[in-house]
Amino acid sequence: MDLNSSPSNNTIPVNGTIPVASTFASANAPMENPPPANGSGDRKPIALWPGMYHSPVTTALWEARGQIFERLLDPPRDAPPQSELLTRTPSQSRTSILYNFSSDFVLREQYRDPWNEVRIGKLLEDLDALAGTISVKHCSDEASTTRPLIVVTASVDKIVLKKPISVNIDLKIVGSVIWVGHSSIEIQLEVTQSNEEGKDSDSVALTANFIFVARDSKTGKAAPVNRLSPETDHEKVLFEQAEARSNLRKRKRGGEKKEFENGEKNRLKALLAEGRIFCDMPALADRNSILLKDTSLENALICQPQQRNIHGRIFGGFLMHRAFELAFSTTYAFAGLVPYFLEVDHVDFLRPVDVGDFLRLKSCVLYTEVHDPDQPLINVEVVAHVTRPELRSSEVSNTFHFTFTVRPEAKVTKNGFKLRNVVPATEEEACRILERIYADNLNEFFRT
Repeated sequence: MDLNSSPSNNTIPVNGTIPVASTFASANAPMENPPPANGSGDRKPIALWPGMYHSPVTTALWEARGQIFERLLDPPRDAPPQSELLTRTPSQSRTSILYNFSSDFVLREQYRDPWNEVRIGKLLEDLDALAGTISVKHCSDEASTTRPLIVVTASVDKIVLKKPISVNIDLKIVGSVIWVGHSSIEIQLEVTQSNEEGKDSDSVALTANFIFVARDSKTGKAAPVNRLSPETDHEKVLFEQAEARSNLRKRKRGGEKKEFENGEKNRLKALLAEGRIFCDMPALADRNSILLKDTSLENALICQPQQRNIHGRIFGGFLMHRAFELAFSTTYAFAGLVPYFLEVDHVDFLRPVDVGDFLRLKSCVLYTEVHDPDQPLINVEVVAHVTRPELRSSEVSNTFHFTFTVRPEAKVTKNGFKLRNVVPATEEEACRILERIYADNLNEFFRT
């Protein structure tokens, strides 16, 4: 498919797939006389634009949709909003990107992790960038006389790793809009890769669902988005499932704080009782348990201009990457073995993060599950705080929930490996644990 609606904007290959290349060549290219793009001799390639977050995928996506992104960076003055909503199909927003790992050594090294697999943190960045591009495409009215909408990541519903992703085999990500509300858009992405050196047909290695919201670029208020008309039976099922998840999110936002039922109250009391032993009689505490606060890690950073997106805010994929790295380290220190990523359970983008913000990321293990001894589960929470020392204020900007297990090859080297139970020291910690367990169970119910 063609990403761009007019021939003058067309920079997409004929097969509709955007190839991803390593960034070193473009990053080191001379600044003088840059090659023309999109037929314009006075525009530098986006890879050379200063003050924007660059990665192989963001560079490829922004180049592919260069003129639309230029409109977002420099919208027409006093342009009116879109006057009439369009009806689009999922196929019109469907976009794919291809990683030529098998032939591009430099790209392969940019994505390689210590276990010869793809770095999940970098992949999270790419998923967010592709989902954002798809949402922009769906919202575009193809007219240069109207002001474009700003689309921002509102939440990540779920990211599930279904199999290991090798860094030696070509990789493809395909995504499209599967549901829209008044100003909300849900995008589903699938990462596919052949099983062994390209011998078998591609199979799904990872799935992801992102929710974006549209804002008027002038007023900042919620803006209506183009309608969606699913065509195939599969698209209609995806639409209905996304509609149910949207209704669930509305109930969570509009409802009061969940009241625990009798069984949950008993569980709450049991958790607190074990935690009080740690606090009051530590010598008698269960050696197979650990206080939640003792699983914590933290890091901090000043958000830099090079980490911002086209709207001037800090790129959501960058925040997910940093949160993932901290969650991975937290799991490693807790389990004592190399972790293996399974899921992003949920991410909330509660408020934007700006350039210059002092961001503190705090992590902890919320709970563990050992129902399956071959795959014990570790649920990690990361909370990002925008801190302003001069105002003596700290606000939560993002919450992230990840699920890990331990790498099987590492587990077999440690006989008698056993995960500790996590217990709370306070009622607030106990409620956080139970609320997360309840949310995870509820989400699974709506997915079955």
